[in-house]
Amino acid sequence: MNILVVDDELLIRSVIKEYLLNEKYNVYEAEDGLDALRVFKEEKIDLVILDVMMPKMDGIAALKEMKELKDIPVIMLTAMSEEEDKLKGFDLGIDDYITKPFSPKELIARVKAVLKRNDKLKTTYKYKKLEVDYQGHKVMINNKQLELTPKEYDLLVYFIENEGIALSRESLLSVVWGYDYYGDDRTVDTHVKMLRQSLGEYRDLIKTVRSMGYKYETEK
Repeated sequence: MNILVVDDELLIRSVIKEYLLNEKYNVYEAEDGLDALRVFKEEKIDLVILDVMMPKMDGIAALKEMKELKDIPVIMLTAMSEEEDKLKGFDLGIDDYITKPFSPKELIARVKAVLKRNDKLKTTYKYKKLEVDYQGHKVMINNKQLELTPKEYDLLVYFIENEGIALSRESLLSVVWGYDYYGDDRTVDTHVKMLRQSLGEYRDLIKTVRSMGYKYETEK
């Protein structure tokens, strides 16, 4: 699995590279958007970790050209003040973003989650007697289909794809409802409550993370 790390700060690239190598990924580096495009065209890249603010060509411009060449998973690195760039990134098809400063371990978890989501061979998910049929867009427990609303289904799928990652209410709103949605945190809480009720005996798979949001976690 080949991952391209694009950031103009050598220290950040080095830290990310070290953690990725520990997970047995092959790592390519680029210090700006132009350098990233060169590597992207020369190598078979499976995922890109892309900074926004860079010299020569910024991350948004580089992302746009990459997506024109190949539809590839992208995780964007942003600063707290770069809300507009997050919006542009989602419009161009990024899969996730993480705000600087960040935990390298959290970034690795997000890399794994994004790669899992983009596994084109994946058609079903199963945990004990809970099954999700992605192609059929249905959820079953004990072979009985649940009557989920579209948002309940989307929430469950996003939780599963990010298993073990604490997800803020803000991120759930932005991904599941979309950045053009003007709801608030209570929207997420209400739908999570409904989803838990629908899951019955598996309701505790969705855990509350105090002062933040929620996390989907199974017993190992």
